[in-house]
Amino acid sequence: MSAEATNPATPGPVTGPTARWRARIDLRRLGRAALLGPAARDRLPDAISHVVDAHRAHHPDADLEPLRRAYLLAESSHRGQMRKSGEPYITHPLAVTLILAELGAETTTLTASLLHDTVEDTDVTLDQVGEQFGEEVRFLVDGVTKLEKVDYGAAAEPETFRKMLVATGNDVRVMSIKLADRLHNMRTLGVMRPEKQARIAKVTRDVLIPLAERLGVQALKTELEDLVFAILHPEEYEHTRELIVENASRADDPLAEFADEMRTVLREADIPAEVVIRPRHFVSVHRVARKRGQLRGADFGRLLVLVNEDADCYAVLGELHTCMTPVVSEFKDFIAVPKFNLYQSLHTALAREDGQIAEVLIRTHQMHKVAEAGVVALGNPYAPAPDDPADGERADPTRPGWLSRLLEWQQAAPDPDTFWSTLREDLAQDREITVFRPDGGALGLPEGATCVDAAYAQYGEDAHACLGARVNGRLATLSTVLRDGDTVELLMGQDPAAEPSREWLDHAHTPAARIAIQRWLAAHPAHPAHPAHPASAGSGEPAQDAPAAEDTAQPAAQTPAAAAPHPSAEAQPPATRPGANAVVDRPGATVRLAGCCTPVPPDEVTGFAVRGGAVTVHRVECAGVARMKDAGRAEVGVRWGDATECRVTLVAESFGRPHLLADLTEAIALEGAEIVSATVEPPTQQRVRHTYTLQLPDAAHLPALMRAMRNVPGVYDVSRAQHHVPMP
Repeated sequence: MSAEATNPATPGPVTGPTARWRARIDLRRLGRAALLGPAARDRLPDAISHVVDAHRAHHPDADLEPLRRAYLLAESSHRGQMRKSGEPYITHPLAVTLILAELGAETTTLTASLLHDTVEDTDVTLDQVGEQFGEEVRFLVDGVTKLEKVDYGAAAEPETFRKMLVATGNDVRVMSIKLADRLHNMRTLGVMRPEKQARIAKVTRDVLIPLAERLGVQALKTELEDLVFAILHPEEYEHTRELIVENASRADDPLAEFADEMRTVLREADIPAEVVIRPRHFVSVHRVARKRGQLRGADFGRLLVLVNEDADCYAVLGELHTCMTPVVSEFKDFIAVPKFNLYQSLHTALAREDGQIAEVLIRTHQMHKVAEAGVVALGNPYAPAPDDPADGERADPTRPGWLSRLLEWQQAAPDPDTFWSTLREDLAQDREITVFRPDGGALGLPEGATCVDAAYAQYGEDAHACLGARVNGRLATLSTVLRDGDTVELLMGQDPAAEPSREWLDHAHTPAARIAIQRWLAAHPAHPAHPAHPASAGSGEPAQDAPAAEDTAQPAAQTPAAAAPHPSAEAQPPATRPGANAVVDRPGATVRLAGCCTPVPPDEVTGFAVRGGAVTVHRVECAGVARMKDAGRAEVGVRWGDATECRVTLVAESFGRPHLLADLTEAIALEGAEIVSATVEPPTQQRVRHTYTLQLPDAAHLPALMRAMRNVPGVYDVSRAQHHVPMP
């Protein structure tokens, strides 16, 4: 496959929308100029005249001397080297530098771009680059220099990317040069073997295109997408090309008609604006075709409205929505809420009576520059302010959240394969959300992140001790998926030996969380990583051997009786129910305390006669009371007697963690209660439900006992049991 066949930007028979692609600079002519040798010292070499023209268009006052010296060094160093396409090698750094110059890169970036392959492919050293061009250029050149396969073997490629990303964390211009470098290599990839084309295209698709998107460099991203599309999906590419050619031959152009109508509306409203038709690139047309099926003329492009001020954007939107028919569901405001890659614009869509719908983008000229060039358009964000002289140290820029997270987890990646696979997964998450902490701080997370991810983003490996979360004030499991704008309060335990659950891996969406959990599990291979952290109580069976509390005078937790999940008072004779101290208004009647609500003094109670002449006593709020009233059962008056001993069933709701059962039984024992039976239900979504039937020496101690159980880390609620039992 030739380079031309894989390059949708190559001039060819396609007209109309593809006219936006400017004819490529003749690299062979530049190569011949380079072979003529360096120009006189008093003028710029002809070979970089295109670079200079593009650079001056953005930076008319730029000092061009560093470019002249960088070209001379690059040309002399690469002299005699040839590309696989047969062109002099110097044509490659020239082309890469021209790409960046057209995007508006400043002089330092262009200087480093001219030199980006000298250290890797020639005898020039980094020290020489630093001596001649300064530490800033040296840093950029070092950042894009590949690691040697001789030293790293199969790990050379992932480790090179790791090195490049770390350098990007200090200076995003490193990645700008790498993206332009890959774009030119992709343009000329046709000379490679098909299998090598496919390998390079896949890495470009999985790593570099997502990075271009995150850095906001849409001009590079869209062309890279088209080049990859042509190589990996040649049939779909050719079909899309045919659709574009067919649309270009149409006699009418709905987008042009929309544009004329919009210009009239804005002119009459006295809003200075420029309306431009922006044809979609090949991949965009392909996506629209898959989404909508049959394409219409307006689907092959979008309308761009450029204005001078932010307020003009909203004025344009108001006029268009007033005078034309808007598609309300298509409106998005990325000016008030910019995307995480710096992108700002208003998006809307307008409809005509014939069913044609045109997508419209509204932005200022500055927004458009940033939308196309991303971080490249920011110039040198690391230059010291005029009143803040440099102190010899590199500035630490405010990095975007995604880059900070990437740099953090890559340090923990144990090997190149893990780093490489995790990097691809991370970059595939191309949308970001913001969640807020109760203290007002914010966390940037990828879309689909859960409370597990928020915990590791905020606390690092200390998140092993996380017990649960409150999302927007309500208790939530760690598996809860967060939405943009949520407020998340993470509930942390105090146990320094806290352990993450293996189950958390199923809920971890970010590399930082997954790697931290995997590292702990790998470091504790013999440890039975619990599914939801109940200590020896995850099977759902009654806990017959609950751990005893240490150093306590009460042996209450050592010999719990056999438990039933929902003990029923009617199932036991009165003699087995100590604490049945209720007095009923029916002489001689046997009194039974209902197991469904386990009433204790000073609960407000009522009674109902049952078979055998007995009276069951219920709390008045018990659901069984309402059922028996509905059935026509007569109530029996009940009051509490003098005895204070009582039996009660409590339900503890908790987040799973190690040693939870032991801590709960210890808290119960310290309050002087005896555990008659205990049941732990199977954990669901990291929540554990414990049911305890307890004997208390004094009913007045019940509130203190419930408070003590709630104070156990991980327990978020303790309540009186409300079992459903059949109506007697």
